Amino acid sequence: MSSLIYHQFATPLGEMIAISDTALVDCPLIRLAFSDSFQTDSALPIGQAHHPSLLKVEQQISEYFTGKRTSFELPLAPAGTSFQQAAWRALQTIPWGQTRNYSEQAVSIGKPKAVRAVGAANGRNPIAIVIPCHRVIGSNGELTGYAGGITRKEWLLAHELHQQ
Repeated sequence: MSSLIYHQFATPLGEMIAISDTALVDCPLIRLAFSDSFQTDSALPIGQAHHPSLLKVEQQISEYFTGKRTSFELPLAPAGTSFQQAAWRALQTIPWGQTRNYSEQAVSIGKPKAVRAVGAANGRNPIAIVIPCHRVIGSNGELTGYAGGITRKEWLLAHELHQQ
């Protein structure tokens, strides 16, 4: 039987799906995505649940959207390579309402020439918003790709700037 559980909930930018793993300590969040951009190698886990860990995700995301939360206190366990993990940890150091470019992110993980690899890692970020890849922009200041769509990225950045 699968240890993965999921919960779907509404946000101002559309439905989101949160997936946690009950087999791991603290039932960490392993995936958070907008439903219409959700991609997986398999179907959703069978266990749709109103598990406390997933309800906490929904609560904190709701607080984010209302401007009451600027950081998250959730156990996370995103699956990825050691390079991806480093890139995602760097994303979590970008303060609310600020942006970095891919080059700055590459330098922050000690791989200044790995700009494209950082972009690829960000594109595989499995935990939207909480691991804030929406805060990374092109070196020219332009908005670049976002799994949830550029319109959502633009909205998220404007939301954070407006709440400051």
